[in-house]
Amino acid sequence: MTGPLSITLNINDNIIFLIYFFIGIGFGFFLERGGFGNSRKLALQFYLRDLTVFKVMFTAIVTGVIGLTFMDAFGWIDLDLIYINPTYLWPGIVGGLIMGVGFVVGGYCPGTSVVGLATLKQDAIFYILGSLFGMFVFGETVPMFKKFFYSGHMGDRLVISKATGMTMGQIGFIIIVVALLGFVGAEKLEKKFGEKE
Repeated sequence: MTGPLSITLNINDNIIFLIYFFIGIGFGFFLERGGFGNSRKLALQFYLRDLTVFKVMFTAIVTGVIGLTFMDAFGWIDLDLIYINPTYLWPGIVGGLIMGVGFVVGGYCPGTSVVGLATLKQDAIFYILGSLFGMFVFGETVPMFKKFFYSGHMGDRLVISKATGMTMGQIGFIIIVVALLGFVGAEKLEKKFGEKE
C-alpha cells in the first residue's frame, strides 16, 4: 500500500505513513490557499474565465513525470512496482463523462470537495454526501451491468511507454511541450473571456 518508494528506500511503514500524512496536510493547505476549496472558482474554468485548475493540474502532471523519470533513471524507484488499474475502455469513458458532468454541476471534484469540507463549506458537504450516495447506489447495482463494467479490456498494465514504444524521457518531453502550449492558450483564453478589471 505504501508504494515502491518505501520499498526501494526501505523506510519503516510508520514513518512513511507519517510522511504521507504531512504531505497530505500540506497539499490540502495549498489547495485551499489557491482557492480550490471554492466551487465558484473551480466552475469558472468551464466558462474559460479562470483556468487556474487547468494550469495547476498540468503543473502537477509535469512535476510527477519529471520526478518519476529522474527517480527511475537513478534507480530510486522501480516503475514496474507502481500498481496501475486494468484498463476497461468503455466504462472508463462513461465514468469520465459522469465525473465531468458532476464537476460542472457541483463545482467540485472528489479531492477539492474534501478541501471545501475542511473549511465547512455547505456545498462541499452536500457534494460529498451526494458522492457517497452515488457510490452506494453504484456498489449495489453493479451486478446488473457487470458485462459492460468489464467491456473494452485493453490490458492489466496499459501505459503510454509500452503502448507507443517511447521512453519515459520522450514522453516527458512531449508532456512538457503540450503543457507549455496549454499555458499559453490558457492565458489567451483568460484574457478573452476573463472578467475585465
